[in-house]
This record gives sequence, C-alpha cells and structure tokens, in this order.
Amino acid sequence: MSIDREVAPEQAGFDARRLARLDAHFARYVDDGRLAGWQLAIARDGKVVHHSVYGQRDAEAGRPVEPDTLWRLYSMTKPVTSVAAMLLWEEGHFELTDPISRWLPEFRDMRVYDKGSVSQPFTVPAAEPIRVWHLLTHTSGLTYGFLHTSVVDALYRKAGYDLTTRPGADLAEACRDFAALPLLFQPGTAWGYGVSTDVLGRLVEVVAGMSLPEFVRTRILEPLGMHDTTWSVAPGEPRMAALYVPGPDGRRVRFDAVGDMAFEEPKAPAGGGGLISTAADYQKFMTMLLRRGDGLLAPRTVAFMTRNHLPGDVDLDTVQTGGFAETTFEGVGFGLGFAVVRDPVPARVFSSPGTYYWGGAASTAFWIDPVERLTVGFYTQLLPSSTYPLRPQLRQLIYSALTD
Repeated sequence: MSIDREVAPEQAGFDARRLARLDAHFARYVDDGRLAGWQLAIARDGKVVHHSVYGQRDAEAGRPVEPDTLWRLYSMTKPVTSVAAMLLWEEGHFELTDPISRWLPEFRDMRVYDKGSVSQPFTVPAAEPIRVWHLLTHTSGLTYGFLHTSVVDALYRKAGYDLTTRPGADLAEACRDFAALPLLFQPGTAWGYGVSTDVLGRLVEVVAGMSLPEFVRTRILEPLGMHDTTWSVAPGEPRMAALYVPGPDGRRVRFDAVGDMAFEEPKAPAGGGGLISTAADYQKFMTMLLRRGDGLLAPRTVAFMTRNHLPGDVDLDTVQTGGFAETTFEGVGFGLGFAVVRDPVPARVFSSPGTYYWGGAASTAFWIDPVERLTVGFYTQLLPSSTYPLRPQLRQLIYSALTD
C-alpha cells in the first residue's frame, strides 16, 4: 500500500513553500552520494500533509524509491514490541514491577560487572531482580555487543552477540546467553541501550504462549492493517531497499553482508530490531498512538507509556552510560518504549514537551508530537544512524514550516 497526501499544507497549518525546503535539503544528501535515497511522511491530526520520495532504493540496480518501498526498521521495532507487552499488561498478565524471572528463570540470580578485564571480570550479586519495567525503559543493565564502550559489551561479542544474534541461537537460547553474562549496572540505577527489548519479546512469547511474530501479527499488525510489515521478505524482493554504510570518502558503500539478512527468516526474531515495513504501514502505527490507542490500547495506557519513567524523573543525560543510542540525552527522558522530550531547550532542537520518538540504526526516524498533533516518519538505509545529523535537521525544517 502506498501513502498519499490527504490534506493541503495550508489547511493543516503548514507553509507549503517551507515544506518544500525539506525536499531540497535532503535531496543534497543523495546528489552528493551520502545517501542512496529516502522517503518522508508528515501528518497532522492523522492526515498526511506532506509525502515525498527521492533517489534510489537500490542504486546499483537503478531502482528508485517508491511509495511502497520496504525499509529495515531496526530499532523502530522496539515501540511495536513495547506495545505488544502493554497489551498483555492491560489484560492483567503481569505487573510492571514483577521480576522477569517469574517467566524467564534464567534471569533469577543475576550478577553485575564490578571491575576487571574481559579475560577476568569480577562481578557482584544484583541488588534487585530485573523487572518488567526495567526492560521497557532500558534500565535493566543489559547491553549491546556492538557498542564498544565497556568490558561487558566485549563479553557480549565474545559470546557471539555483535551486530547480530549468535548463529544458530533461537530467542530462548539468546536470552539464556544474555542471562549468563554480567549486567552493566545494577537494575534500575542507570540507563543503557541494549537487548532489553529482545528479552521483552521473549517475555511476550512465554506469557502469550505463541511466537513474538505471531502475537505481533494477530494483535497489532492485522488490526491496524499493517500488511507490509514482517520480520523477513522473500529473496530478491524488488521493493526492498538496499543497505549502505559510509565509505572513506563519505560516499555510501553497499553493505549486503548485513543487508541480505532481510531475506532470511530469523531463528531469533528480534523484538528490538527485526521488523521490515513501509512508510504507509508505520504511519498507521503512529496514528494509532497519536489517537491515544485508537481502540488497540487504552488512552490512559498510551498516556502512561509516554511519561518519563526514569527514576527520580531525571533526564537521560543524568543516568545514561554512553555509547550508541537513537536520541540526544539532554532534556530527554524515557518512557515505556520511547524517548520522551521533557524540555527541548537543553538539546537545542525543535519539539514540544511530551513529544515521544525513536529511530533505527539505518537512520530511519519517527516522532509523535501530541501538542502539535504531528507525526513524522523518515526512511533511508545508512548504517550507523549517527553518521549525519538527519534527525535534528528534520525537526528544525518541519517545525519552522508550521504557521498556526
């Protein structure tokens, strides 16, 4: 399904000439070889105001970006998995304060890294168990192997967890591997980006009694009409965008070694980064959230998820452990599956307090601004997302186009 403009910019409080600056600005990223192509969709009150595509979804094959192009969402999967968990929470299957070891016993007696090297790490007992809310907020102490910022993430790489899951491991085995590794910090005391949402996906499987893809398909994707969203596509699927990384000269270089994983059904479907989707499908997901659940979730559940749940109501800047993340840290808190803007001034980036968002490792991004009733989705395929300041530039160009 494609995505079409539903209302004229002027009717939705936008200056059409200022919106046009968006396309011209990001076209330069393609014209000078930094990106292959991109897609942008902006909606207000759930109606698309601006939709544009530019460049190639597969530069080597000469295939242009089209409205129905398929994109690797990577960490934009995390909000979907978080919604899946909260559907079960609404039904009373667990409390947010429950230890996850109730369903995943391998996490019962966790150890926390204290000092030492990769070859000889010293650990101490966890002061409290990992709880469900720790997974939703990335305060569990679990980390990612690809961060390259700590002894603990080096231990993840040693165990086979870098950009991908250990070959041959399913989701249950991966969680057992994570539980055998030390935590980066005591649960609930800091914020660290990691495999928390993958473990949350496994929790969904155990509680629901079905695989994560099946639960997400039947409880979220089908009710919302997200028929192009999946964990893999058929080999050679022509709508699939190619994946790129920056080369030594700054121009994109194709990265099939990781990109081709989109054509393989995953043995360990990642709740933290596995989905492939279209702009039209993800627009449906964002619109559901903007409309406060729209019958899928309860309005108060969405309101609760999008508050700052960090201990002491502090900014991420106060409790973050560094490394890669899909957000700035200043003036930003974290809810149940999303970063949440507390105050846009410290980061010097346009947005409204209460805006919630996330992004993907291949430079995709989305945000939902309940104050301005705005949803934005940007799609491209360049690893890592920190290569260019695409997200702050999107914000300053979009918000400066609002006229009402």
